[in-house]
Amino acid sequence: MKIEIIGTESLGVRGLSCVVEAKDWKIVIDPGVALGYNRHGLLPHPLQVAVGESVRQKILTELKDATDVVFSHLHGDHVPLVDANPFQMPAQKVAALCQARPQKIRFWVKGPRGLSRNMLNRLQSLRIALDNDLPNAEGQNDGPLSFSLPVPHGERGERGGMVMMTRIEEGNEVFVHASDIQLLDEATVPLILNWQPTIVLASGPPLYLPHISFKQRETAWRNAVRLAQEVDTLILDHHLMRSNAGGRWLDKLSSMTEHRIYCAADFLGRHRTLLEAWRQRLYAEMPVPKGWHEAYARGEVDTHPYRDWIWKVENW
Repeated sequence: MKIEIIGTESLGVRGLSCVVEAKDWKIVIDPGVALGYNRHGLLPHPLQVAVGESVRQKILTELKDATDVVFSHLHGDHVPLVDANPFQMPAQKVAALCQARPQKIRFWVKGPRGLSRNMLNRLQSLRIALDNDLPNAEGQNDGPLSFSLPVPHGERGERGGMVMMTRIEEGNEVFVHASDIQLLDEATVPLILNWQPTIVLASGPPLYLPHISFKQRETAWRNAVRLAQEVDTLILDHHLMRSNAGGRWLDKLSSMTEHRIYCAADFLGRHRTLLEAWRQRLYAEMPVPKGWHEAYARGEVDTHPYRDWIWKVENW
């Protein structure tokens, strides 16, 4: 089994996209990307925009020969969007790619349970744009693929809705993509462990949010320790790596459990590039001309002047 994480916070963007190759299957999970539209009162820095462009192109390249695509839920950093802002994945580009393929992509999509009215409307707009029914995959199995019933997007009973987890098996390897669980629901972890995974990719807790409580932090830590002790390789990223505190939390977890625990950048052997967490510093060290974002949206400027900075920023 070959696993490549394409875009997530330790790689410079919002999302949890990856591609898994197993047997004759090539599965792209959550082919969406976002940049956090406003953080610390600042729009995405042009260096973030450049990295986002690279991730979007990588996703489109992987989709060209993918056999299957999974949407774990309908948030804009996980799926292409009909009304995408300049920093997200346009559904129209994905649709054009799908139409140009000789073979149809199989879509496996989170069902309507737990979706808000806005998310239901988004699902319908994607069905039209992609010319696909996007059938409910919850609880289904096919070949190496299995899908969970809905689990909470974060803490149970909160307004975040529900997500669908994915299991992929090949030989003695079992990969689980646990999407935006955030480790905040006690009942979700046993469901993951029942799948007997050897490697898990999941969202860690959103430590960057000021309202996350001490109780929620304790729950997330306890769930992370349990996963770490029973899974060969645990990769935690996404919400967790939107702050420098998330990286410290991850390192402490790894040292205390003495297990292989990574963020996506660690797993891929790359530098941690927490561009959203570093947005204020990016603006301070690489000033952005007034009106740059509006000009970018109109196609009047591009990110080329900023791209060479990524090598310097990685050493932060």
